[in-house]
Amino acid sequence: MRVVVSVTVSVALAGVSVLALGPGSALVPALALAAAAPSLARIDLAEHRLPNRLVVPAMVAGVVGVALDWLVAGPPVVPLAAAAAYAGVLFVLALFGGMGMGDVKLAVALGLASPTLTIALVSPLLAFLLGGAAAVVVLVRRGPKARIAFGPFLLAGYFGALVLVAIVRLS
Repeated sequence: MRVVVSVTVSVALAGVSVLALGPGSALVPALALAAAAPSLARIDLAEHRLPNRLVVPAMVAGVVGVALDWLVAGPPVVPLAAAAAYAGVLFVLALFGGMGMGDVKLAVALGLASPTLTIALVSPLLAFLLGGAAAVVVLVRRGPKARIAFGPFLLAGYFGALVLVAIVRLS
């Protein structure tokens, strides 16, 4: 049953990616993230870790997408800057114990998969809003020592941004 749910979610996320981004090099990392997202979320919720075997291929897909874009249109400033900024912020938080390095690596993949300024800005904004709301609930219910898995919120922020872009694109 878990496989059916994972495949269904991946297909739905891939569909959102296609609607938001259309054909092109930006679709490569988005589809890789769509394929990995259900497993990443499930594992992070259960174990508070984002395995390299799932995150690194998404990062590689991001590099491939950026490289293809570079060949066609010149340096893709937005995804490169988004990857550096997003990962940089999470790295600083990881230094203080607020994030794990899996979150930092996932931020690189998400930044590289953000071809427009809208996606690059809305994705982390949604992730922190959703994660912050969940953290408040967990803090109230379980106390100040409780932790949340942030990977699912990073992914929700990215795909939420794609949904918003797809809605605007289709209207």
